[in-house]
Amino acid sequence: MGETRERRSSSGTAGGTGGATGGAGLGAGVARAAGWALGAGFAALAAVRRPHPIHPHGVVLHGSLTRTGSGLATGVPWLDEPADAVPVLARASRSAGVAAPLPDVIGLAVRLDGGGRPADLELASTGVGWPWRFALVPHVSPSRALLGSLLPYRTPTGPVLLAARTVAPDDLPAEPDALARRLERQPWRLALLAARPRGEWHRVGELVLRRAPGPRDALLRFDAGRHPLPGTEQYAWVRRLRDPAYRRVQGDIDAG
Repeated sequence: MGETRERRSSSGTAGGTGGATGGAGLGAGVARAAGWALGAGFAALAAVRRPHPIHPHGVVLHGSLTRTGSGLATGVPWLDEPADAVPVLARASRSAGVAAPLPDVIGLAVRLDGGGRPADLELASTGVGWPWRFALVPHVSPSRALLGSLLPYRTPTGPVLLAARTVAPDDLPAEPDALARRLERQPWRLALLAARPRGEWHRVGELVLRRAPGPRDALLRFDAGRHPLPGTEQYAWVRRLRDPAYRRVQGDIDAG
């Protein structure tokens, strides 16, 4: 799957802006049909697994995000320019909820202040290089996983993927109770990364997350589609693909 390379200076069009720019390989009808199928699947899960049809077991975390700036030149100041630390709320989770130490898709959702409104970043364990960064990959430890956005953000210069990768510690447990205990004693530091669909990963910031006093888990709802990062947008085909599933899941949570 290749190695992650983090560069601070490179061509702003690494990986190009064509092809994936408008999801040319995914017609509107295909994306809509796939979105409907995903929505039906999530509805079936929601009927038997509440309140979280997916990522049922998690750990609520608090911390900060510091933006370091990047040479990727996305045209989005939030990604391109450095900024001081801002507080964040996060939830780390296991997607299928299988028992540790079996591998599972690891999720990390982060909420921050996006200029007077909430902004959500939703990540899950994926591959590192092309094309595996568009595929979910189970892991036994959050420390070993690249946590990627899976679907691209629309920026003025073309599609951009985001990801986070652990800097320290290198041996975090996957089981939620054990992860919570560990992060009470030691912060989880992650590099925030950005890349073109076929390009190298560039470091754009750092996340520091800790376990705070209170319930280990909580009914938190994150939605990167409704709460985009400042200066970014969703492609129409991404909305068609993800919105039916989100409507099913969020509606079932509200009803429950």
